[in-house]
Amino acid sequence: MLAKNVTATLVIRALRGDPDSFTKLVQAHLRAAYSVALAILGRPADAEDIAQDSFLIAFERLDTCREPERFAGWLLQIVRNQARNALVSRRLRDVPAQENSEELSSTSPMPDSSTFRSQLLAALNVLSPVRREVLLLHDLEGWTHLEIANALELSELMSRQHLFLARRELRERLDYKVSEVDHA
Repeated sequence: MLAKNVTATLVIRALRGDPDSFTKLVQAHLRAAYSVALAILGRPADAEDIAQDSFLIAFERLDTCREPERFAGWLLQIVRNQARNALVSRRLRDVPAQENSEELSSTSPMPDSSTFRSQLLAALNVLSPVRREVLLLHDLEGWTHLEIANALELSELMSRQHLFLARRELRERLDYKVSEVDHA
């Protein structure tokens, strides 16, 4: 993540028509945008699409970013809105994807990486949206609690609390599922 003053400078330059500046903003925030979209959608391919679409929207509406130093928070709000809209649209047209994530293949003694990945995604989907976002931004993207707090408009303490609770919930769900497969 870029420093606030660097981000603000890049936003101002992009507003003046410098394409390299917006490219640098995309490079700096793409993984975070993807993580937030994944936290809401739960499907990697959908999250990639939403992250890319959100950058197009951000580029088109960059002049509405009133606080250039808070670009990350502004962008992630676009991502959240796009992801929620996509989720509603998907629910209207899709058959639910593995509604019962508790059903595991109990024939293999150790979960393989694809089984574990599906278990992890199912466990992430049980978390509240804010806990998923905090967990993915912190653990996947390496954001600090201060950066998360600023982007998600939380206190630093709440960011820490959400991370603690998210990790505990994941640990409980994944330990249970892995031990269930181990004893089969």
